[in-house]
Amino acid sequence: MKKFIPVLLLALALMPVMLHAQNQPSREELEKRKRELQKEMEEAQAILKETKKTSKESLGQLRALRNKIDVRSKMIRNINEEINFINGDINNALRDVKTLQNDLDTLKQQYAQLIVAAYKNRSSYALMNFIFSAESFNEAIKRYQYLKQYRDFRRRQADNIIETQTQLQTKVKNLQDQRVKRSVTLKTEQEERATLEKDRKEKDEVVAKLKGREKELLADISQKQKDQKKIQDLIRSVIRKEIEAARKKAEAEELARKKAAEAERKRREEERQRALAAAREAAKAAAANNAANNTAAASQPSAPAPPPKPEPEAPAPAAKSSRVYNVLEASPEAAALSEKFEDNKGRLPWPVESGMIIGFFGKQKMVDIDKVVEENDGMIFATRKGGSVKAIFEGEVRVVMAIPGGGYSILVKHGQYFTNYVGMQSFTVKSGQKISTGQVIGTAKTNEEESAGTVEVQIYKLDKLQNTNLWIPNRR
Repeated sequence: MKKFIPVLLLALALMPVMLHAQNQPSREELEKRKRELQKEMEEAQAILKETKKTSKESLGQLRALRNKIDVRSKMIRNINEEINFINGDINNALRDVKTLQNDLDTLKQQYAQLIVAAYKNRSSYALMNFIFSAESFNEAIKRYQYLKQYRDFRRRQADNIIETQTQLQTKVKNLQDQRVKRSVTLKTEQEERATLEKDRKEKDEVVAKLKGREKELLADISQKQKDQKKIQDLIRSVIRKEIEAARKKAEAEELARKKAAEAERKRREEERQRALAAAREAAKAAAANNAANNTAAASQPSAPAPPPKPEPEAPAPAAKSSRVYNVLEASPEAAALSEKFEDNKGRLPWPVESGMIIGFFGKQKMVDIDKVVEENDGMIFATRKGGSVKAIFEGEVRVVMAIPGGGYSILVKHGQYFTNYVGMQSFTVKSGQKISTGQVIGTAKTNEEESAGTVEVQIYKLDKLQNTNLWIPNRR
């Protein structure tokens, strides 16, 4: 037990180190993340460039700056992790160089001893005398083999020295390359930090100017909320009409089904009555024809009555799904589309090819301006001016409507779910059209104040607004 305690303490001490090593990203993951961050930075820079074209500072410009600062901070963290990898490579290379140098010194020392021994016994007479002084022929053969092995060993030692020297030179070269790489990476990290500081100063300047226009911003947000409510009322009205139309259709289909069932029941009842009447007539005729034979038949033993036919077993009821379907899922296709849409929760694609998220669902407080709070009905994406907008899921376009002062809105149905694309500059689809995931449905509207393309994606379940943040991931 006493021996076990130090081992346990050592394991507990090493556990945080082991867990940290497990959580460390691999070199391939760092490279992949680096490429993704570089792409994000390019997109953020492009959108910020668009927002700067206006003479007046805007919340969009502030959002673009904050996004750029966030991406650059991630890039710096990624560079620091890369530097840690390089430092690890340098330390490993130093250990390898030291080990190889020690091996080389040992090989040289052993080789020197072999050379000295060979020099002392360099005479051919001494070698021959060593062989022929053996007491037997077998011992002479063994001495000859020993001398041969000795020469081979000496040659291998020389080859090992040459090979070790080559490996040592390669390791030293790699070490120098890693040091150069570290120097370049450190310089990049310093440059990124300097740029980050400039971005922060620029953001502070924009914040200061926006605070001077706080009342104007609050008025704009208030107007935006009113416009959003109008859009919500319009969309809900359209969805409720869809639900009502589906309900009426389902009722009409149910009424038609009941009428058809009643007509079928009446037809079968009439057929049964006709069959009974025919049977009664046949029975009367059979009774009249067999009247003469009744006495004889009565004197003979009666035949046993046929056994009753077994009642057919009713089929077992089919297992019912626990899911509750509604009128918008009346058809198997619509129900399957709803379930498929639900299965992709948290994995729906972005509606834009490149860009960034500038607004999330719900209340969004501007950290730098306390009184400014925005509330969004969906997720807002910024993209390049005139950028394409794509459907985030397959479905059917139900309506394309113009929004006063806000471009167009495209409502797409996915069973009992709807996606609404608000703020479209143009559209390439029409009502009733079936569309696929990733299909271009139009272009993003250009915000006159921020000079960038923006589109808002809203998600409904029936006429209930959903939290878009839970359906579309923050990053692709």
